[in-house]
Amino acid sequence: MFEWKKWDLASVASVPLIMTLGNSMLIPILPAIQKQLNITSLQVSLVITAYSVVAILLIPIAGFLSDQFGRKTIIIPSLFITALGGAISGLSAWWIDNSYWLILLGRLLQGVGAAGAAPIVLPLVGDMFRSDDEVSSGLGIIETSNTLGKVLSPIVGAYLATIVWFLPFLAIPVFCLVSIFMVLFFVKTPPAEKPGVNQQFGAFVHSILTIFKEKGRWLAAIFAVGCISMFVLFGVLFYLSSLLEQQYGVDGVQKGLVLAIPLLALCLASYGTGQQIGPNKKLMKWLAFTGSLLLTVSILVGALYPGIYLLITSLCFGGVGIGLMLPCLDTFITEGIEKSERGTITSIYSSMRFIGVSLGPPIVSVLEQISHRVLFITIAGVCAVTVLLTLFAIKPRANSPEELLPFDKRVRLLTKRKVRT
Repeated sequence: MFEWKKWDLASVASVPLIMTLGNSMLIPILPAIQKQLNITSLQVSLVITAYSVVAILLIPIAGFLSDQFGRKTIIIPSLFITALGGAISGLSAWWIDNSYWLILLGRLLQGVGAAGAAPIVLPLVGDMFRSDDEVSSGLGIIETSNTLGKVLSPIVGAYLATIVWFLPFLAIPVFCLVSIFMVLFFVKTPPAEKPGVNQQFGAFVHSILTIFKEKGRWLAAIFAVGCISMFVLFGVLFYLSSLLEQQYGVDGVQKGLVLAIPLLALCLASYGTGQQIGPNKKLMKWLAFTGSLLLTVSILVGALYPGIYLLITSLCFGGVGIGLMLPCLDTFITEGIEKSERGTITSIYSSMRFIGVSLGPPIVSVLEQISHRVLFITIAGVCAVTVLLTLFAIKPRANSPEELLPFDKRVRLLTKRKVRT
């Protein structure tokens, strides 16, 4: 299906992969950073939080700008900013004593760059392809790339830190330069429908309010499900990371490999879902519902049976559940919004996912002080909200028989009709 744009799609997929690596590969090395800089646990947590908070604030602005000036126009400078942030953090750690604040400054710049890079990828895929089934498959590959970054990040981060503790920071500019080259030379986007006509901000706000007035119910549901999915994923992985190190003495690359197991399950499920859903919106709804139900049950099993092997197994099933949901949510958002507002709406959705990432670890760190069972029952209760939302709030219209045909057959059908008329 993607032969004619395989390099375009691979280049676009490099952006979420690299953005995920740039943040998540620092998680397994936070204790080393804390020790090297002689800072508190709160200060070292800000290395992750600073990145996420600034990204949350700037993502909707980046989405608006991408709607006005084009996706590549925003993505490429954002990748340069991300590379600059990584260089500042890495070189400060290398050359300067007491470099904590400069490292934090670099992380803030990385968050600025991330806001204008990874979230813009979703509407860019919607712009690149002509048919709904191609868009669905493309978004599945993008979500898989994002998840693959999560799979690789604990392993890559732990390995690089064994060479020198600040090497993960210095790897970020290298990764970004590769992605910049690929996007610059391989990604070809269609021309804007109305070149040279930019929407005034007041009109833009009005159009967004109109969208939420007309489609707010299912949009809010998708935003909430995306946020909860990331909250559960990062919160539970944070708990598993602490459990492996504190109770089982597993750390370093070995711990990274264990953490990658449920993420690999998520990655494979995400890829398979993206390849299968096509334009079938009813199928997307029921896959999202099935995924949310599977996630809820797996977390509940983790609450009742806390053994490490059963816990990892249940988290793998939970990863499959999230992998079923995410490509469906991406496609609902991308195909359900007009092209002119697509960047902004998908960016708000990305902000909600970043909020889930930011909230997961700190809330889990509080709940785990009470007990394992309280932690997992609480998370299962939150997951149950996604079951209700996917069942009752997401109600796509049924596809016509023609819409379910493969793209080439739809083209031939339309051509025959034009000939007849």
